[in-house]
Amino acid sequence: MEQITLGNVTITRVWEYFGSVKMTPDAFFPDSPKEVWNDGSPWLTPHFLDSENNIVHSAIQTWLLRSGGKTILVDTGVGNHKERPYAPVWSHLETDFLANLARAGVRPEDVDIVINTHLHIDHVGWNTYLDGRHWVPTFPNATYLMPKEDFDFWNPENGHKPLLGRGNQNVFEDSVAPVHQAGQTLLWENSHQIDADLRLDAAPGHTPGSAVLTLTSGTDRAVFVGDMLHSPVQILEPDSNSCFCEDPAGARATRRKVLGWAADNNALVIPAHLGGHGAAEVVREADKFAIKGWAPFAPYTEQA
Repeated sequence: MEQITLGNVTITRVWEYFGSVKMTPDAFFPDSPKEVWNDGSPWLTPHFLDSENNIVHSAIQTWLLRSGGKTILVDTGVGNHKERPYAPVWSHLETDFLANLARAGVRPEDVDIVINTHLHIDHVGWNTYLDGRHWVPTFPNATYLMPKEDFDFWNPENGHKPLLGRGNQNVFEDSVAPVHQAGQTLLWENSHQIDADLRLDAAPGHTPGSAVLTLTSGTDRAVFVGDMLHSPVQILEPDSNSCFCEDPAGARATRRKVLGWAADNNALVIPAHLGGHGAAEVVREADKFAIKGWAPFAPYTEQA
């Protein structure tokens, strides 16, 4: 099952990639306790860890929402044919993402809103596609919602020196600027109400403009958290950042705040990169959190 309905909102998972990101847990989550990766928990392997090779598994996926009569995409993955000299795992991909989107019943021209929770390499790639020698918006009728803080931070003209160094090289130029130049961006700050059921809020830490999308519809609750979480290990150990967090202290504070809200409101936590069932219900456990249950999305390995 790759689709669920919460209140008035239908959520469909659209895959781009699942597998190794060629990083060990120590490299990806340098401040996470080693024992949480080594305890043999059946929920960790194989969806989140290749235990034989000690390599983290990750999903690249887009969440397709139908809400208020609109077709909405949350994050757009890596994209095809992108030149990524400092991120070779994402360079020059040729995936079936648009075909997967079509199988979900959506053509590029059907998309009304694209949400980029932040402007990292693996969240904006399908914003554009290569038309001849030019990058053009993939979704010609969409408004692209981008956090202004991230737009300004990643704009190379502003001269910021990110933690990633050159890891995000070319991303602004090929996946952000063409959409902005086409007049299709809405740069928002602090919060942005999309419709009666969906709201964007600033959630800085991972990047200066990182955002979460909160779904509140009837009695149902969910929060799309982007890269606030890369692994369920960060639910159990909420002070464990990824190595990509620009503001480590801010990322920890945001993670605890959002997980606390989710636990208190029985909200489904939906990160960008979880394989397996893709999302989790959480509960408080002393000063940390525990996984109460998983969403009913089918694990990727069952799709093959």
